[in-house]
Amino acid sequence: MTRTLLITGCSSGIGHDAAHGLRARGWRVFAACRQEADCERLRHAGFESPRIDYTDPESIETGLAQVLDATGGTLDALFNNGAHAIPGAAEDLPPAALRAIFEANVFGWHDLTTRVIPVMRAQGHGRVVNHSSVLGLVSAPWRAAYNATKYATEAMTDTFRVEMRGTGIHFIAMNTGPVTSKIRVNAIPHFERWIDWENSARADQYRAKLLKRLYESSGKDRFELPPSAVTAKLVHALESPRPRPRYFVTTPTYLMGAARRVLPTRALDWLLAKG
Repeated sequence: MTRTLLITGCSSGIGHDAAHGLRARGWRVFAACRQEADCERLRHAGFESPRIDYTDPESIETGLAQVLDATGGTLDALFNNGAHAIPGAAEDLPPAALRAIFEANVFGWHDLTTRVIPVMRAQGHGRVVNHSSVLGLVSAPWRAAYNATKYATEAMTDTFRVEMRGTGIHFIAMNTGPVTSKIRVNAIPHFERWIDWENSARADQYRAKLLKRLYESSGKDRFELPPSAVTAKLVHALESPRPRPRYFVTTPTYLMGAARRVLPTRALDWLLAKG
């Protein structure tokens, strides 16, 4: 029988590539997007594309209902992928900014996941892959909000994995580093909405570092990989009889994973501060 997969955040980048890659392998892919216009574009490309916005509980409910109605009430796998960043110093983040990013990057993921679990439990199997990050392993400066949500993703995924032992439902973390996507561009509106950098005690640092990196494209990062590198690991996570609990993608993820284990905290702080 055809295997079914729901992927969120499919308008571009990793989600878009994963949707195409898994469909090519015979999966029936439901490629969800936050914006209806992006869903319509994917429908024209032959995908079933429900609108799911993690900050909109109603869209989570109705989007998943559309998927289950189409499959007869089953779902083999979920790839929680949609997320955004709010660049800025930790001290400049207003509480409302943290609430907003946790709604999108954590609470909405939990909402969708807990709606999927009863389906997977009833059918006796399922896989949930959560798109984490190297920033769920170590904390980079100027990324406090995103760091925090990815640490929360790590904790949630680990807890689910332990609690779901023996149910046939596998929980898997996908830790990516620099991968070609629109996350930098998509972060700009959030930065402009929430960060009052001109009145920050770090205004000079914003001008010297963050603004240039945020607004001026300097080409690919040194270790940047295409989204297909994530899709390749996702294939293993979804199709292997014994999926790994965690998959690393890109050299920085492997390096930082090792550094976290072997370096003293002060040494790791020094390394991360150098960028």
